Amino acid sequence: MVFTNVINPRSHWPRRDEYKKTLVKKGASIGANSTILCGIKIGQYAFIGAGALVNKDVPKYALFFGVPAQIQGWMCNCGIKLNLSNSPDSKEKTECTNCERKYKKEALKVLEIK
Repeated sequence: MVFTNVINPRSHWPRRDEYKKTLVKKGASIGANSTILCGIKIGQYAFIGAGALVNKDVPKYALFFGVPAQIQGWMCNCGIKLNLSNSPDSKEKTECTNCERKYKKEALKVLEIK
């Protein structure tokens, strides 16, 4: 995968003073040949698909792919896709079919229920 470091790069003009930090949180997976623009935050246990172009922050547990990448679903800590909708208006609960962790979703935010 590729991380960019400047929003407006020019090969002949140094822009080291314009570098932006990119934050990848614990447990996030980033697929082959994906590109992450600078200044992006990738949430815990998010899953970035191969070849994705990530140009906005990625929420916790989001399955994110495409060009540009968008939320395509939600992932468990163990890497199994969760049975939750992508609707920004929904409030749902689910349990992972593999590890039995429980999750709740409100709008575009997913949290593990302990």
